[in-house]
Amino acid sequence: MLTVESMPDPDASDPDATDPQTVPEARSALDLSGRWRCALDPDAVGELEQWFRTGLPEGSPAVALPGSIQHQGLGDPVGLETPWTGSIVDRSYFTDERYAPYREPDNIAVPFWLQPRVYFRGAAWFQREVDVPADWVGRDVVLSLERVHWESTVWVDERQIGSERSLTTAHRFDVGRLSPGRHLLTIRVDNRTVVDVGPNAHSISDHTQGNWNGMVGALTLAALPEVTIRRVRVVPDVAARSALVKIDIAAGSGGAGTGSVRVTARRFNVPGEHEPGPVSATFEAGHSRDLAERGLTAGGTHVDVLLPLGDDALTWDEFHPALYELTVELVTDVRGSEHRHVARTVFGLREVGVDETQVTINGRRTFIRGTLESCVFPLTGYPPTDVASWRRIIAVCQAHGLNLLRFHSWCPPEAAFVAADEAGFYVQVEGPVWANQGAALGEARPVDAYLYEETRRILDAYGNHPSFIMMAHGNEPAGRDAEFLASWVNTWRTYDPRRLYTSGAGWPAITENDFDNIPDPRAHRWGEGLESRLNGHPPETESDYGEWVRSRPRPIISHEIGQWCAYPDFAETSKYTGLMEPRNFGIFADFLREAGMADQAEVFLYASGRLQLLCYKEDIEAALRTEGFGGFHLLGLSDFPGQGTALVGVLNPFWESKGYSTAEEFARFCGPTVPLARLPRRVWTADQEIEFEVQVAHFGPTPLDADVTWSLVDANDTELATGVVARGAHIPIGNGTRFGSVAVPTGLVPTPAQVRLVVSVTPVASGEDAAGAAFQNDWDLWVYPAAEHEAPDTVLVTTEIGEAVERAGAGATVLLELAPESIGNDVALGFTPAFWNTAWTAGQAPHTLGLLHDPAHPVFRHFPTEGSTDWQWWELLHGAKAMLLDRLPQRLRPLVQPIDTWFEARRLGVLFEANLGTGKIVVSSLNLDPSGDRAAARQLRHSLLEYMAGDDFAPAGRIEAIDLVSVLR
Repeated sequence: MLTVESMPDPDASDPDATDPQTVPEARSALDLSGRWRCALDPDAVGELEQWFRTGLPEGSPAVALPGSIQHQGLGDPVGLETPWTGSIVDRSYFTDERYAPYREPDNIAVPFWLQPRVYFRGAAWFQREVDVPADWVGRDVVLSLERVHWESTVWVDERQIGSERSLTTAHRFDVGRLSPGRHLLTIRVDNRTVVDVGPNAHSISDHTQGNWNGMVGALTLAALPEVTIRRVRVVPDVAARSALVKIDIAAGSGGAGTGSVRVTARRFNVPGEHEPGPVSATFEAGHSRDLAERGLTAGGTHVDVLLPLGDDALTWDEFHPALYELTVELVTDVRGSEHRHVARTVFGLREVGVDETQVTINGRRTFIRGTLESCVFPLTGYPPTDVASWRRIIAVCQAHGLNLLRFHSWCPPEAAFVAADEAGFYVQVEGPVWANQGAALGEARPVDAYLYEETRRILDAYGNHPSFIMMAHGNEPAGRDAEFLASWVNTWRTYDPRRLYTSGAGWPAITENDFDNIPDPRAHRWGEGLESRLNGHPPETESDYGEWVRSRPRPIISHEIGQWCAYPDFAETSKYTGLMEPRNFGIFADFLREAGMADQAEVFLYASGRLQLLCYKEDIEAALRTEGFGGFHLLGLSDFPGQGTALVGVLNPFWESKGYSTAEEFARFCGPTVPLARLPRRVWTADQEIEFEVQVAHFGPTPLDADVTWSLVDANDTELATGVVARGAHIPIGNGTRFGSVAVPTGLVPTPAQVRLVVSVTPVASGEDAAGAAFQNDWDLWVYPAAEHEAPDTVLVTTEIGEAVERAGAGATVLLELAPESIGNDVALGFTPAFWNTAWTAGQAPHTLGLLHDPAHPVFRHFPTEGSTDWQWWELLHGAKAMLLDRLPQRLRPLVQPIDTWFEARRLGVLFEANLGTGKIVVSSLNLDPSGDRAAARQLRHSLLEYMAGDDFAPAGRIEAIDLVSVLR
């Protein structure tokens, strides 16, 4: 009979929980961490020579486990024949003379990912003696290896126990019964591709963690009682404030028995006044239909316990991560002998669902703000299994306003779930599969069955964690993926309905999905190049994805948005003190030095990084502006060092700042509550009213009552204008709250000026509640004079290079405006930085990473700018062409310099000045066309001509006519 009884204070000691007599797994476990003998077996002779019987070859070194062999220096030097796991799209490394110095045997350096100090692919053998205690007589023994890469085979003495091949959960071996005393334990680990899950799957690929060999995490040998708790599954019911505890019990072959199950729950991870005493439910043997009527038979049984949590039970979410520790105590009697086993798990009172086109947590709509974790751990080459490491990563993500980690084609260790549970952070887990680039699903290959195996393991091992709210099979499949994954979704949603399922990250979008994780609704898609929204259309902040929302009945989570690159941070190389080395950065630094620009590396990083941040802001805000949108996954908040070196993060692979962005700045436009301004344009003229509409995306814990205000501030943060949008406005959960249009009168902004529009949402006091801090967001705008400017008659403006050479040579001051068709190089110049990277995308446009210039230079006196690309440069870059300056004197630095991709490191310019003959010249390949609605172009042209006509125009460098002709090639 199920009963509820009072329990002691949870802070008091619980003898049942701590007494080793009642927790046999704690007393009866041997920690196997420490020194093991190790032998590499590249030729697979160990089994033929029976190393498990004879011992490892003489002279085999000792290694520390948990750990990997590569991290401890065992393996081969990297060479041109290294059998990498991972596709190499740009194979020019193996043939291009530019890479010849890096193909020398004593100087191997690859440009496409981080390079391990040593490499090994094959079998490695690990061996040690273990002493089995005397009181293990008659008890079954289990070996558990928390995380193995990849296939393990185990022998005890001369007896082969079996093999395991999971990439996601612990390898567990039923050893049987061991006699007391010393035994030889041998484990063979093979890190070759056991199943073709795809060469680029982050579970195995050298693009990410590296193809390591070894065992990490907990390594234990444990003795179990005759009857054990095999699995505990907790199914919360938020409305009923209860949980259904589903208990699977495993029994040995000793025959029938009886027993009882006692279930208790203790709340923790919640501030003081919300810590009531535990709740208990007991199942007594004499009243349990499962245990008494059916009996405890050989093989086990199953018990369901309904556990009331009380009317005051707290739910779990990103704002209030209340957790419960569940203890299941099993007491059984088999053949007159009592057996006890205790299992514990953590759960939260949490339900995830769908309300039309948005995800809900406990019935409240939320907005997924995710980023990828791609198993990038450069110091070790394998993922951490300690909670502290994951707490740090999650804290960094939360500081940037995110609420989810998507584990791209891999499943993290238990510690990641624990840290996410504690922090109230959401997790999307994926199977260890990227069945593409030669692999495929639904074609009766071994990967089909393997995916089902791994999915079951993941759900059984980690399914109770409340942070685990979403699951995909893996990433971007090929094959008969739609029909195969339709069945996969239905199967596992039925098996474990505690989370949402989607077929795959990227595709296919099938009706069986709970949500679609697709790549279409984002600012820049694969292959769009200079036609993408941010490159092909004037800047505004009105675009959204409403058509996508209306096109399907399910939530859409944008797949891998962003992918904007920043320049390499060469100062980062000192951080790589472990297994992985950034030899790729060494190559790129050499290219930059050879081009005479090594001194610009730091400013290239900063200028490209500020443009990257600008693009991420617009990408994220477009998603937040879309009413009913489900959310997004960034690719990514941190850099991805593989796939050709994809420096797409505002953080480096160590989850640290690269110096051009802060978490506070990022969180202004990425968080639970974000003010938004819908602006039809970024550039205005003095005779135009600045018009915008305020929108609020609010996915906080409760609706808000708030004052909504705006202000225009100048570069010194001086307010130029302010206004009230609404007082005490009620802002419900969602992003459909839009207020009427605001028009800022003309004449308030002196021209030319760069100003910031700041929108504030300030919660107001309600009753005894204090008002909260304001949520703020801001947008840079530019206001230029409306009148046309007259060109000074002292400057000759021409588009003909011959005329420019002749007149400047004779002493004139010349502005040469080059048309894009007159410049013959293949550099694709765009507004945005490069997408992913030019090597992996086969040279997709754009090839550049923004502009570098000195904002204090007098050429910009009438054109406010900050030294990097901002939205006022869009008109000037759209339709423009970069010039190659490599044949000009190296001391000549352009006034405006596009930053080239690090794979090429070409000296580029779009505006430079020089002395030519007895005259002076400025050469521009920017789009300075002043006609029509091009106020920014007119203004820069005016500023440039005023500079050239003034006393400040004194170029330091000199060129000859042949130098000038060279930029046309």
